[in-house]
Amino acid sequence: MNPSELSALTTEAFRPELADIDRLPTAEIARLMNAEDRSVPGAVAGQLPRIAAAIDATADRMAHGGRLVYAGAGTAGRLGVLDASECPPTFNTAPTQVVGLIAGGPAAMLEAVEGAEDSKDLAAADLDALSLTPDDTVVGISASGRTPYAIGAVEHARRKGALTIGLSCNAGSALAAAAEHGIEVVVGPELLTGSTRLKAGTAQKLVLNMISTITMIRLGKTYGNLMVDVRASNEKLRARSHRIVALATGASDAEIEAALTATDGEVKPAILTLLAGVDPDTATQLLTKSGGHLRAALDQ
Repeated sequence: MNPSELSALTTEAFRPELADIDRLPTAEIARLMNAEDRSVPGAVAGQLPRIAAAIDATADRMAHGGRLVYAGAGTAGRLGVLDASECPPTFNTAPTQVVGLIAGGPAAMLEAVEGAEDSKDLAAADLDALSLTPDDTVVGISASGRTPYAIGAVEHARRKGALTIGLSCNAGSALAAAAEHGIEVVVGPELLTGSTRLKAGTAQKLVLNMISTITMIRLGKTYGNLMVDVRASNEKLRARSHRIVALATGASDAEIEAALTATDGEVKPAILTLLAGVDPDTATQLLTKSGGHLRAALDQ
């Protein structure tokens, strides 16, 4: 991208009124940053219909065994990897169910890999390593909306028949145009010119939170607002599992511990044994029949 193209991007615009920001007291700079950040949720709100449509399409494919794949470079890629890595402990997804790809591979999480973001071919190769299917969803993430790696990922995924989403922070972006679902959260110029890890990064994090969280709600990974598919991999999560069963059932501590022991610590069947009065094997059968949706299993 040449300098004239860069300067035309909203995310790269220079703000003369902040040219002396380095002369301001620390508290004033903090106030300015806080005021900037408050504008981000409003920008996200303007894209909610597009976000919701993308989530419904994603959940439909994942319900048929598809995967959710994030692809981006730099900050955008790191945010995708972060969101993907938090799904297994939060929703008990398999590590391969939500995947984060970053241009340059895992090493790029810690330091820039020169030239990686400029390669569409690299994105195609990274996706080919996953053996994409039409049930998969690929989300290209790029603040500018022009990053070749993110665009290449979406273009390649679309050729493979996968669902595609393009998340950017500039209007009329090439990324949104390449995707079936374009989401453009225009947060405006950054406090530091071109530092898109700021408002743009915050906007991307908010949208990725929505995509993964609401998709998992649609897939039955929650019961109300309780994370009933949480994986109890440490003491904190074991305590959380107990509390979730308590909130869902109102049972005594002794009853909860007995139910969790009988179901090998799995929250959903534990709740079902307590609320439906069935044994663990029956609870498992009901959950299998309902596709893992606890509320539907309770209605059977």
